[in-house]
Parts: sequence; structure tokens; C-alpha cells
Amino acid sequence: MLTKKGKYGLKAMVHLAGLAPDALAQAADIAETNSISKKFLDHILTELRHAGLIYSKKGKGGGYALARPAHEIRIGAIVRALDGPLAPIACASVTAYRPCDDCGDLKSCPVRLIMVAARDAIAGVLDRRTLAEMRALSPGGELALMYDI
Repeated sequence: MLTKKGKYGLKAMVHLAGLAPDALAQAADIAETNSISKKFLDHILTELRHAGLIYSKKGKGGGYALARPAHEIRIGAIVRALDGPLAPIACASVTAYRPCDDCGDLKSCPVRLIMVAARDAIAGVLDRRTLAEMRALSPGGELALMYDI
């Protein structure tokens, strides 16, 4: 399940994807526009920066921007950076696999088999779609795709 941190992080990334090239957005503006607590957003922006998805510039005229074009950023990468693995349980994870204590056979465990299918379905959507595509879904977002062409 997507947490509030993940949801707000996606909103912030969509906001940044809507900026003109070379423009920066201040955290306070992102927070106000998207109805996010600035303190919580600061934490989210720090995690996104550490993941290499955004960069920040300090001082007058500073702010945040995408670290690379929106068409190069996959939604799955954003969600993983903020919420961790996409798998509903650890034994179904690709990136954070851990066997269950109560499972005898991974290949025949019906719970794991369904959770692997769920993980694959979620990853199939989130890893195929880009931030530019997500931005295009927002009002006025079609213009964002023009920057990527």
C-alpha cells in the first residue's frame, strides 16, 4: 500500500515535473500548492535527493528541481525510494527478499505465489510509467510532454 509519504512524494515530483526547464521550486511553494505539511515535505524532499531523483540549490534563488528529465524517471523508482520494496511481503520481494519463518517450500507456498503475482503486477505498471506520463495526467499536464520530445 502506498503510504502518505509515497503519495506526497509523487505529488511533489509531479509539481517539479511541471516546472519550466532550469526553474527551481521552493519547498514552501510545493507544500502549499499540494496541501502538504512543509515539515513533512522537507523530510520527503531529503529522501528524494538522497535517492538521486531531485537536486537542491541553497541560498537566494534556490530550491528544488528534478535531477534528470521527467521522461527518464520511473514511478516505481520514486515509490521505492520513499516506501521501500513494492512486494506486499518480504518473501515475494526482488530487492529485499527474506524467507518466511513459517514457510517450508517457497515454490509451493500459495500465499507467496499470489504475492509474487501481485508484486509483478504492481511493478509492471509502476516501472513502465514515467513521471512525464504522470504529469501529463494532471490539468495542463499535456504541455509537460512537449519539454521531453
